[in-house]
Order: sequence, then C-alpha cells, then structure tokens
Amino acid sequence: MMLSPLDMFAIGVGPSSSHTVGPMKAGLEFAQSLEKNKVLHQVASLKAHLYGSLALTGEGHGTFLAVLNGLSGQHPKTIDPDTIYSRVDEIKRNNQLNLNDKHRITFNYDNDLLIHKDQFLPEHANGMKFIALDANGNLILEEEYFSIGGGFILNKEQIKNRKESEGNSDEVAQVPYPFHNAQELFTHCQKNNLSVADVVLANEIINKSKEQVYAEALEIAEVMRYSIKRGILHDGILPGGLNVKRRAPQLYSKLIKNDLNLVSDQDRRLLAMTYAIAVNEENASFSRVVTAPTNGSAGTIPGVLEYYRNFYLGVTDDKIVEFILTAGAIGNLYKYGASISAAEVGCQGEIGVACSMAAGALTAVLGGNCLQVEKAAEIAMEHCLGMTCDPINGLVQIPCIERNGVAASKAIDIAKLSLLENEPGKVSLDAVIHTMMQTGRDMSTRYKETALAGLAVNVVEC
Repeated sequence: MMLSPLDMFAIGVGPSSSHTVGPMKAGLEFAQSLEKNKVLHQVASLKAHLYGSLALTGEGHGTFLAVLNGLSGQHPKTIDPDTIYSRVDEIKRNNQLNLNDKHRITFNYDNDLLIHKDQFLPEHANGMKFIALDANGNLILEEEYFSIGGGFILNKEQIKNRKESEGNSDEVAQVPYPFHNAQELFTHCQKNNLSVADVVLANEIINKSKEQVYAEALEIAEVMRYSIKRGILHDGILPGGLNVKRRAPQLYSKLIKNDLNLVSDQDRRLLAMTYAIAVNEENASFSRVVTAPTNGSAGTIPGVLEYYRNFYLGVTDDKIVEFILTAGAIGNLYKYGASISAAEVGCQGEIGVACSMAAGALTAVLGGNCLQVEKAAEIAMEHCLGMTCDPINGLVQIPCIERNGVAASKAIDIAKLSLLENEPGKVSLDAVIHTMMQTGRDMSTRYKETALAGLAVNVVEC
C-alpha cells in the first residue's frame, strides 16, 4: 500500500535514524530471515560489512552498536536504551553473539565486523552486507541492506525498484486520494474542500479505524513530549568524546524563570529552540526519540509542536493529530520526490525537511488554508537548500543539535509569515523538492555525512 505519512515518524533510539535505527532494523531483519528460512540453527559464524558513510561515521553514530544489537534480536522501538552498550560489551568479552536472541554463534568483534571506509556500494551511501556461514564455511545466507534515511531500509532487490517499493500505481489506487507530489496532494484538497490532514485521514482509514490513526498520532506526539521533558531535566556531558555539555536544562530554567505562563512573547520562540535542543541532546545520549523525519532532525518538529501546545488556546487532541498528519504528508513528498538521507543529499534532507514539515503543520493548525500550508513548506526548504552534513567526529552533536533549534525558530516565523499571505509564490513546493534533490546530487560526497570536510575537519578541538 501507499507509504503512510505516519511512517515518517518512527519511535526509536538515538543518535541517528540512518546510522543507528536503520542498521539495527537491518541486522534484526537478517536474523529473522535466517529463522524464517529455518536455517538459524545451522549458522556457525557471521560477517557484518559496513560501507561508505556507515563506515566513515559509524563509530560516532552508534552504527556498530546498532548492527550487533539488531543481529541479537533487538528492535529500535522496543529496545531498552540502557542495554545497548552492555549487550555489545558482552559480545566483545565472550566472542559470542546470541543471534536473534535464540542461537549463540562465535563472533569476534575485531574480525567479524568489517569497516570499509574506502568503499561505497553503488546503490546508496549507507550500505551494509551480512553473510552467514555454516560450520564448514559454506554460505547459508547473504544479503545487502541500505539505510535510506528516517530509519527506512531496503534490501538490494528493493532498492533497484525504489519508487515501486514505496508505493506503486496499483497499490496507490486502493486509497481515495493518492498522491506522490505536492500538486496531486493540494489538488485533492482544493477539489474536495479538504485539509491536508483530512486527505491523510481518509487514506488511512481504508486500512485502519479512525481511533487507531488517532492513537498512533497521539503516541508519536507523546513520545516527542517525553523527550522534551527528559531533555530539559537532564544535565551533564554528552557521550562521544567531544565533551559537549547539555545546555537545555539551563536554557529552560533561564527562560521560564518561575512560571511558564509569564514567558514573554520574545522568549517563546527561544523556548521552542530550547525544546528542540533538549530532544537532540536526548538523541545524542542514545535515549528514546521520534525520527522526524530523521534522528538528526528529531528536535525541530517536537520543538514547534510543544511551542504550539504551550502558547496557543484551543489545543485539542484533534489539533495535535492534525499537526502530525500534516507534517507527515509533507515529509512523504520529500521521501517520494527526493530524499531524507543526509548521506545522500546532505543536511537539507534532514533539517531542511523537518523545518518544511514543521512550518506547514503549524500553519495548518493555526488556521491556514492549503495554499498557505504549501507556501510555508516551500519557503522553509527554499532557505535550507544546500545545507551540508559535516558532523564533528561523526557525532550527531555539532552542528546538529543547534541546527534543530534554529530550524524550529525558522519554522515558526515562516508559518506566521505564510498566514499573512494568500497568493501562490513563484516557486512551487514540487519545484523546491526537485531542486533539493538536484542540489544533493551535485554536492560533494565530502559534505554528505562522511565527516571529511566542513566543520568536521576545520574544528579540530572543542
């Protein structure tokens, strides 16, 4: 069926959707395939190969930990974050891996986890390969996976038909309002006098009840809020070696002083930035967050949503669901028409998309019409075009955390600007999405989540 806008939000752990969540899912899928094919207990050894961006920044992004936890039977949504390190420590100590949590095999961390920093698989920058062997060294199963952003993974066969794997024409016909680009989406809205959220809901209830859709959307919003609440309470130093101090608790305390209701209009946008920073500090700490649409951009949408919750009247569950469904639909447009992977198109595919989703969603819940929602989403990406991904030490900390705060503030201003205008802009949302993809293709690989250029090499000490 057509990719659900709710799929743009996956509950998981930090610090990266493409480098942590995706690889954990891939490892788990491979382990489950062995069991499904009834060959799990024939496996004596296993090789895990990581390529390209996963190899170059995998250590800082937690990729190595994620792959081994996935092979051990863990899923990003249900794993206890406190066990991520200890499970890998046990593998290293005992030279054994409990495959799919059911079958122990010999596994040497240094010899069986192979990091190919100088090799990129042709299909995608985030490639990995798993090879399972029997006691005689005979091949049991081999599979390549690609983490394409937002926690989504495709195997080699699926990535060859990438668009078909995300929703082909036969499947799209099953929903009343199929769309793969902004023109299709907003034409449905205008012809049928529907909001973006109305279109999404009508499509969703073909396979789910309205109650199920609401429950999913509200769970997503609640986990976002949970990440903010944890982030504004926990101080200390972020893991990874950069010695980056958590800032959100101190910023929050200074801004609210004694009462959230007394915060000035000027400081409310700063609070939205603080909320976003809080989430991404949680993300950098391997805590639970929502990919929105990725982990590197996990704070922008929660920051804007929390700002809306706290400082506007009439916020109801219906409005929160509208926000999530609208944001998800806009995210879908980028997934269909371009990419949400920084390893493929730079940070414009993460922070840029998150800013676009947040600006459009806030415009919608503040009463904006479809033209204004599209305009907000377009403006947000237009001014994120060309944003590079150059994380220092390959960690999702500098400049990632601050970028989420800036994007949240930008999204709020853009929504308010869009609500003042009621004429289409010269640049359509489809045009800016197409431009974003072209810009990403033209961008040097050194600026696409490889930590080979930009701040990653020019800031040598923090």
